[in-house]
Amino acid sequence: MKYFSPEYLTFFKELAANNNRDWFAANRKRYEQYVKEPLHKFVEDLIAEMAKSDKKIQLTPSESIFRINRDIRFAKDKSPYKLYSSAAVNAGGKKDTQNAGIYMELGPEKLAFAGGMYQPEKETLLMIRKAIVKNPKKFQGALADKDFKKYWREILGERNKIIPSEFKKVGETIPQIYNKQFYYWKELDPKIIISDKLMKSALDHYDASKSMREFLEGAVK
Repeated sequence: MKYFSPEYLTFFKELAANNNRDWFAANRKRYEQYVKEPLHKFVEDLIAEMAKSDKKIQLTPSESIFRINRDIRFAKDKSPYKLYSSAAVNAGGKKDTQNAGIYMELGPEKLAFAGGMYQPEKETLLMIRKAIVKNPKKFQGALADKDFKKYWREILGERNKIIPSEFKKVGETIPQIYNKQFYYWKELDPKIIISDKLMKSALDHYDASKSMREFLEGAVK
C-alpha cells in the first residue's frame, strides 16, 4: 500500500526554499492533504502492526508524531519548520526514553530509521552498563545478530573517555560500554517514502532490532 504521493516530497522541497510562516499558511491545505493526513494513517497502521508482536505498544498517532515546528529558542537557524516529518513508535510514545522502539524521519533528502536509546538518563545509562557487565555474551550476541548486522550494522553514540572502574575490565573487549548513547541509525533512498515498500521497510528494520531492543529494555526494567 502506498501512503504518500509525490506531492509529499514536493511540499518539503518547496518548503526548503520558502521556510517562513507566510508561505506555510498559504500552503496549509497542501500540508494537511499531502503530509499530515497520510502521515497519520501510516503511523496508525504501523502502530497496529508493531502491536501484534509487542502488546505494550498501545498508542495513538498523535502520541508518536512530532510537530513540524522547529524549536528555535537556542538555534542560530531561525527557520520555523522542519524539512521532514518524524515520529517515534514505542511503548511510551515520542517522549519515552526507556523503550527502544523505532524512530523515523521522512523527507526529500532521506528516509531514516533509528532505534535504541538516544538520550538515556543517568540512571538508565548506569543500568545498561551494569547489564553489559552482568551478561556480556548476551550483549555481544545482540550486536552479532545477523539481522541486526544486516539492517543496522552497529551501535552508535558518543562515548565517555573515562568510566567508573567497575566497567573498565569489560570495556577492554566491549568498547560500547563507554557509550553515553546506545542507538542505531539507517538512511535509505527517499523514493521508498512514496512507494508501496515503506511499511515493509519500517517493519523489517524494527524486527531486525529485536535482540538489541530486548537487551536494552531488559536492562532498565
